Amino acid sequence: MYRYDELDQSLVEQRSAEFRSQVERRLAGKISEAEFKPLRLMNGLYLQLHAYMLRVAIPYGVLSSKQMTKLADIADKYDRGYGHFTTRQNIQYNWPKLIETPDILDDLASVQMHAIQTSGNCIRNVTTDPFAGVAADEEVDPRPLCELLRQWSTLHPEFAYLPRKFKFAVTGSAVDRAAIKVHDIGLRVKSGPNDTVLTDIWVGGGQGRTPKIAQLFKANLPVEDLLPYLEAIMRVYNRYGRRDNKYKARIKILLAETGLEALQQQVEAEYQSIDQTAFSYIESEYARIAGNLIKPEYHTATEAPTRTNAEFEAWRRQNVKPHKQSGYAIAVVSLKPAGGIPGDATSIQMRAIADIAERYSSSELRVTHRQNLILPHVLESDLFSVWELLVKVDLAEANIDLPSDIIACPGLDYCALATARSIPIAQSVSKKIRATELTTDLKGVSVNISGCINACAHHHVANIGVLGLNKSGVENYQLTLGGRNDQNASIGQRIGPGVAADDVPEAIERIVNFYVDVREIHESLPDTFDRVGKEPFREAVYG
Repeated sequence: MYRYDELDQSLVEQRSAEFRSQVERRLAGKISEAEFKPLRLMNGLYLQLHAYMLRVAIPYGVLSSKQMTKLADIADKYDRGYGHFTTRQNIQYNWPKLIETPDILDDLASVQMHAIQTSGNCIRNVTTDPFAGVAADEEVDPRPLCELLRQWSTLHPEFAYLPRKFKFAVTGSAVDRAAIKVHDIGLRVKSGPNDTVLTDIWVGGGQGRTPKIAQLFKANLPVEDLLPYLEAIMRVYNRYGRRDNKYKARIKILLAETGLEALQQQVEAEYQSIDQTAFSYIESEYARIAGNLIKPEYHTATEAPTRTNAEFEAWRRQNVKPHKQSGYAIAVVSLKPAGGIPGDATSIQMRAIADIAERYSSSELRVTHRQNLILPHVLESDLFSVWELLVKVDLAEANIDLPSDIIACPGLDYCALATARSIPIAQSVSKKIRATELTTDLKGVSVNISGCINACAHHHVANIGVLGLNKSGVENYQLTLGGRNDQNASIGQRIGPGVAADDVPEAIERIVNFYVDVREIHESLPDTFDRVGKEPFREAVYG
């Protein structure tokens, strides 16, 4: 974890005080809702279907035990006893009262947290590989770069009002667990000669109404040149991005309309015009940040006592990932119990996992973009004890990377933009498919469910994507197949007409069963889909 300094603390405290004044003026009727809207959005406060929703930033998905405990306290004190972890590695509260939101920001500030840039047309929370710094296959730890981006982008005066929201993702491994190719800008950090750090810049990814896979924009850029180059990209986008139509305002549209080569030329010209001396601090600051990461004290591994059972072995096979440190493991905690709401955690569960992290994971937690949690530093000899504690709070579902590990947006249960429900569909699908998972190898099959075309659940890049729409007042669900969000990212293909809500679980079961019947050894669902084509899958679903 990164140690924040007094500048960070002062910033979040000042922002909290400013917002308290703004809320008081709104409640007193001194400013209208229209005048208040941009002010609340700057502090992560949305107006949803039934209440306000507060989105809290978790920079690059890293939390301390103390911070998680505070999030649990906020859930009890100001909400309904739970929080919802999102695909941007943040947390949302769905029921805060407007009058109490400044108090929530004060409580967050007390543990170095905030809601800055979690909404609005700005650079949003930077996301990364949830295994950053501990993955056995990692080439470069992306967290120092994520922190450098956070500092550069926070309240950046030139990029406070962009044509549209802007999202960064960073990975330091050849295996992309951060989905960098479906972000406005994705960064691949890698080792260069003589211990240098290089970055590949991917531009123009995104989902929503016009899903696009990012294109390689600049390769092998030294990390000390990265910020001025990103500054040039952002300036060009800020200048030429569409402001007349929000659906065409993303950089992916600018890239498509301008063309890769022409946009590269514009960015290069802008880059050459930038005073490079203004960024002379980067190399030393990058090193300072890397040195300021709180590193756990790894202990010599000891042999674990022989305590096991079938349920634990299933959890260890599915939820435990290899660690770069010998004798340690990464434990992924599923927030997707069969029939549960994806990404939701109760205050009791949050406190429990904070306590587990304190005892067994160097007081550190991570949030994944698949809406799960991670204990990144667990001794292999402690895994059974960790599992036993997770069982007590219903957090030991052994389904990571299985179809029931569903991403789902809040949908029509909460969101004012949604056109259909997502949560009940996810609950029904997970119950339907969980039994099959227990008897059949379905590792690596992803199911994502969005409640509208905005694609907050990333359905476009799921192996099995579900999009809820409203057709003549009736919920209707489109199915897409073959998408993926890894280093070989691709957009899924629609396989036929939409199906009714009640028919979605069976349709997905038919897709999975057909895949199992025709797949070749070690073949993923997208690979099988590419090999056999759309029509056989379509026939399996629709008959």
